[in-house]
Amino acid sequence: MSEHVIKLPDVGEGITEAEIVEWHVSVGDTVAEDDLVGAVMTDKAAVDIPSPVAGTVSRLGGEIGDILAVGSDYVCISLSGELPEVSESASSEAALPETISPESNSPEGGVKAVAGPVAEVSSPESTPPTASATEKRESAEIKRVLASPAVRRRAFEHGVALHYVHGSGPAGRITHDDLEGYLAGHAGAHAAVQAAGLEQPRDMVEEIKVVGMRRQIAQKMQEAKRRIPHFSYVEETDVTSLEELRAQLNGNRKPEQPKLNILPFVALALIRALEEFPQMNARFDDDAQIVRRHSGVHLGIAAQTDRGLMVPVMHHAQSLDVWAIASKIAELAEAARGGRIRRDDLTGATITLTSLGALGGIVTTPVINYPEVAIVGINRIVTRPVFVEERVEKRLLMNLSSSFDHRVVDGFDAAEFVQRIRAYIEYPSTIFIPG
Repeated sequence: MSEHVIKLPDVGEGITEAEIVEWHVSVGDTVAEDDLVGAVMTDKAAVDIPSPVAGTVSRLGGEIGDILAVGSDYVCISLSGELPEVSESASSEAALPETISPESNSPEGGVKAVAGPVAEVSSPESTPPTASATEKRESAEIKRVLASPAVRRRAFEHGVALHYVHGSGPAGRITHDDLEGYLAGHAGAHAAVQAAGLEQPRDMVEEIKVVGMRRQIAQKMQEAKRRIPHFSYVEETDVTSLEELRAQLNGNRKPEQPKLNILPFVALALIRALEEFPQMNARFDDDAQIVRRHSGVHLGIAAQTDRGLMVPVMHHAQSLDVWAIASKIAELAEAARGGRIRRDDLTGATITLTSLGALGGIVTTPVINYPEVAIVGINRIVTRPVFVEERVEKRLLMNLSSSFDHRVVDGFDAAEFVQRIRAYIEYPSTIFIPG
C-alpha cells in the first residue's frame, strides 16, 4: 500500500508554524485531487489546504487547535484505494474522551455509562451483553468506533454506546441516520425506562476549544493586559446639538451619500483633538523603549463579527470628511463581517475607536489595541433632565469611556484630550472649522 504525505506548506512571510482550525475530512474518507482537506491559521490569515492526489485518508496530523511546524505531516493519503485500518493514532475522533465508555464519557467521571437505556427492559433477543461482557467488548472494539462529535453527543444524550450501532458510512462510520434508526428500533423500551424513572438526568458539559480567530483575539487581549498598565477616564458629553446636526445632514444628503450615525462625528472630533495631542496617536515599542508618533491618523474601528472582534483600519483618516468617514466605516465593517477583509486593512492602527451601539452601557473600560497607547469608546445615548443656566431641559447625554497606556500618557494629558473631544462634540460646528 503506497502512501502520500501532505506536509504543512510554507505560507510565506517568515511563518514557521500554523494552527489547525478545520478538518474537511476524517480518517477513511475518499478524496479527489484538489479536494480541500482542511484549513490552518497563522497570525496573518487562514489558509485552505488541498490534496494533490486522490485516495483514502489514512491519518490526520493533529486535532483542531493543535500547532504544527511548517514541513510537518499534515495529512496522509493512501493511494491504493483500500480502507486503512483505524487505530487510536490514526483518528482523533476514535480517542477515548470522544466515546461513551465506562471511564471517560460519564459527566461524573468514572461512573459507568448505561450501555443503552433499553438494556434492562428489552426482550432477550435485543438485550446487550452483560456488564462484564460489555467491558470486554469495549476494550476490544471501542477504539474502532467512527462517528462525528455531533453523533457522539446525541448518542450520549440518549445513553447509547455507539459500538452497538451499525455504521453504514465509510470504514463503518456511524451517521446520524444510523443512530436514528437504532433509537427508533428501541423507542418502546426507551419510553419504558423513562416511565419507570430508571433514566437519571444528565449534566451535559460542553467543552469548546479556543481555536482560530477566537484564539488570536484571546492572545492579543492577554498581551495587551499583560504589557500595558491601563488607566481609564470617563466623561459625560451632551450630544443634543450633535444629534440635531446629524438629523439635518441626513435630511439633506444626496442619494449617493450614506446615512450618518454618531460614529463618524466622534471619529472626526477625535481626529481634530489629535492635532493638539499628538502623543495619543502613537505606538509604543516597549521592547526597544521607543514611542513612535505618527503624523497620519490610522484609525482603528472595532467591529463585532461572527468570527469575533476585529479592528479594521481607516488609513489616513485625517484626510477624510464626515461623509467619507461614514462610507469607509461601513465598507470596512461589511468586509470584516463578510470575511472579505484584506490583510492590509487589519494592520497599522495608531489609535482605536470602539462602540457597542445601543448595547454600549453607561460605562466601559476598553482594552487598548496593543501596541497603541490610547482607545476611545462611546456608550449609549440616554435622555435626562439637565440644568441649563436657571432652567431644566431634556438633553441627550452620552459617556466617553477611554483607556490609556500610563507608561507614556499622563493622567492630566488624557483628561485634557478627552475634554477636547467633548468640546468638539458639544459644539459640533467647530469640527468643520479648519484648525
